[in-house]
Amino acid sequence: MSARAMRRERRGLDIWPGFVDALAALLIIIIFVLMVFMVAQFYLNETLSSRDTALQRLNARINELADLLIVEQQTATDLRDTLSGLNADLQASETTKEDLLAAIAEAQADLTDREGRIMDIEAELANSDQRLAAEAALSEKAQLEVVLLNRQLAALRRQLARLESALDIAESKAEDQKVEIANLGQRLNLALAARVEELAKYRSEFFGRLREVIGERDDIRIVGDRFVFQSEVLFPSGAAELQPGGRIQLARLADTLNELATEIPDDLDWIMRVDGHTDTNPIRTAAFPSNWELSQARALSVVRFLAEQGIAERRLVAAGFGEFHPLVEGDTPADLARNRRIEIKFDQR
Repeated sequence: MSARAMRRERRGLDIWPGFVDALAALLIIIIFVLMVFMVAQFYLNETLSSRDTALQRLNARINELADLLIVEQQTATDLRDTLSGLNADLQASETTKEDLLAAIAEAQADLTDREGRIMDIEAELANSDQRLAAEAALSEKAQLEVVLLNRQLAALRRQLARLESALDIAESKAEDQKVEIANLGQRLNLALAARVEELAKYRSEFFGRLREVIGERDDIRIVGDRFVFQSEVLFPSGAAELQPGGRIQLARLADTLNELATEIPDDLDWIMRVDGHTDTNPIRTAAFPSNWELSQARALSVVRFLAEQGIAERRLVAAGFGEFHPLVEGDTPADLARNRRIEIKFDQR
């Protein structure tokens, strides 16, 4: 065979430049993936820093709540706000945990793919060493690239180890937050239960004294935790001005409440709620376009009268319910009369 034919045959078998291009493309892909992991690590560091800051704020808030527990309603409000913040932080922790797990799974899949590619490259290099002894220098360069890839894989494994460590820390902090939430919720429930029990004691005393003052009457009675006046006792039909008999009854109620108010602790934030109710018969006048306006006006008349009797205005609340909350269902005169009423409730704000 002539020398020219041998050279043509050698050029026909020269596939190494394409192989080198493939290795270069693979190297670019690996560099891109490493950049992605660096960005993920930066995001993780930012997230953990934000979580530490949030935990510091949480600890400061809890210390503040411990000092303010003596204030009944404000304490309850602050505790609820803190619980909401803790739940939000815990939800953020769960989201971060899911993101970390997804990043680890993706990195592991990429690591497996890279290991498979390296095995393929090593096998190809072994075959190339046997077939292409004349290109030993190029083979050495390819082996150096494989060594570089192995180093990069080792760096990826270290990155995965750091991610797993960060995930363990995040899970530990999430468990600590759950314990804090449980303890805070228990303290809140105990504080609220104590306030409710104290309020119930004064409510029972108030209704007991009021029953003694007013006596046994069919048109004035206690239903559960409410004192119920039939509308006919306080107001003329279709009107919201108190009549003399109603003023007498409300004055007795105000005297009893004023006596009891001196015994109630200042930090027990109580209110006297006055609810107006009508029957289902509609009213359409210039003063009262609907039953809502009539029920609201009657409740306001009672509230204003009680304020005139010395009860603090900040302790009084008026609400009109119209015909939408009847005591009994029915349209007989007796049923309608029962549903026309003023309810007074000794409650907590």
